[in-house]
Amino acid sequence: MRFTMLCATAVAMTMSLATSVSAQTVLRIGHVGEVGSHFDVASHEFAKRVGEKSGGKIEVQVFPSSQLGNDKDMLQKMKLGQIDFFIPSSIMSSVTPEFGVFDMPYIIKDRGHITRVVEKMGGSLFAPAAEAKGVKILGFWENGFRQITNNVHPIVKPEDLKGVKLRTPRGEWRLKMFQAYGANPSPMAFSEVFTALKTGVMDGQENPLINVWSAKFYEVQKYLSMTGHVYIPAYLVTSPKTFANWPADVQKIIGETAVEMEPFARKVGEDFDNDLLSKLKEKGMAINEADKEAFVKASVGIYEEFGKQVEGGADIVKQIQALRG
Repeated sequence: MRFTMLCATAVAMTMSLATSVSAQTVLRIGHVGEVGSHFDVASHEFAKRVGEKSGGKIEVQVFPSSQLGNDKDMLQKMKLGQIDFFIPSSIMSSVTPEFGVFDMPYIIKDRGHITRVVEKMGGSLFAPAAEAKGVKILGFWENGFRQITNNVHPIVKPEDLKGVKLRTPRGEWRLKMFQAYGANPSPMAFSEVFTALKTGVMDGQENPLINVWSAKFYEVQKYLSMTGHVYIPAYLVTSPKTFANWPADVQKIIGETAVEMEPFARKVGEDFDNDLLSKLKEKGMAINEADKEAFVKASVGIYEEFGKQVEGGADIVKQIQALRG
């Protein structure tokens, strides 16, 4: 009898422990940004808010600096359910062509403009297009306005890019844009860029200021040209299958918090842009303003090609431009 009672007690304790463990959901989020980047700041804030809202029952673990792979790797792992969340940006144009519109030069005027685009078109166009390809967008976050750095000379007009070996993210339209400007662009994983710049494999790259800062590109780049040529959103994504497997309360907390984070993410990007120019100058970078009108004129052909190649592309461009305000 005593042995039976002891066994019953042990089973009860085991079941209690199992229930306790299963009550906490641990989710992983990966991104290519360095520690301190806007991806990283937003990810940790998201994890904090989810933890608070769930009373500690949902723990979001953040893996920065390509720890879970590069963009292409994490996209595949996310689709297979091997990681829970991923923060893509430019690579989304390889998921479904509609996202290539964010590679159109100067199509996004400012952060007020992208806010209106997300509110009007995020749920009706971009999210459904992505989900049809196995990518569920939970929130439209920020990658930001991109600037050009290089070791050849200041970039003022498009012709200054002629022959410059420029690293770009993966994405058809970014390559076409810089080819049209006369550069020699080459896609490369973000984790490889510093070494490529240091060794001269690449002359330059283009990224938001926070990525220039957090990746310490100022150590291997001389010129920073404020082109602001592209604004790219970032996206908190998961797979539809992964999302469907979460309990309803987890889905609710994750979904609501991801959307709640959108203005926070854009404010983080804005603050970085305001704060980092002087810091990059102090690090020895030569900073110049670009002739944006010259870049806009040189970009007409890219818009025309996008409108012809992407189904509904011309209409997407018109819808976004109509929201400029």
